[in-house]
Amino acid sequence: MDLQIWLAFAAASLALLVIPGPTLLLVVSYALTQGRRVALAMAAGVALGDLIAMSASLLGLGALIATSATLFTLLKWVGAAYLLWMGIGLWRSAGKAGLAGLTRPEDLPAGQVFRHAALVTALNPKSIAFFVAFVPQFLTPGAPLAPQFTVMIATFVSMAALNALISALLANRMRRFLTT
Repeated sequence: MDLQIWLAFAAASLALLVIPGPTLLLVVSYALTQGRRVALAMAAGVALGDLIAMSASLLGLGALIATSATLFTLLKWVGAAYLLWMGIGLWRSAGKAGLAGLTRPEDLPAGQVFRHAALVTALNPKSIAFFVAFVPQFLTPGAPLAPQFTVMIATFVSMAALNALISALLANRMRRFLTT
């Protein structure tokens, strides 16, 4: 994979990861209610969930590319339109999300937090559709898909886990600040 394309993919992935969604809200809510002790479990769960969702999405995308170049080009344009529509929707709804109604549940074992984070992340239909729309914008036509997919998955999953960990630790600091 070309370095410039990888850098563009990494920058776009970073922008995507910092936008609050179900996974990030789950991470923050666990960190606010459970504290720092579950931060690593959440980050690992998010990584596993994204690995599953992205791999499943790219397997389907790879099959589509192998079948028809015309369908792939159409998917790229539909994907670009979807990303634009999603961006406009996020821009219009800015400031409406919140953590209202957050209560302190009993302390949960790290394994249960890990499973919950993995399931929420892997089964989010928006992220699966997003990967199918997002990834084609960064593929090099004619180059083997497996190495490109491997680099993209490794990049995105690593960044997602780091984002979850940082978000959990920051939320834990906010928790300590709010309770003192």
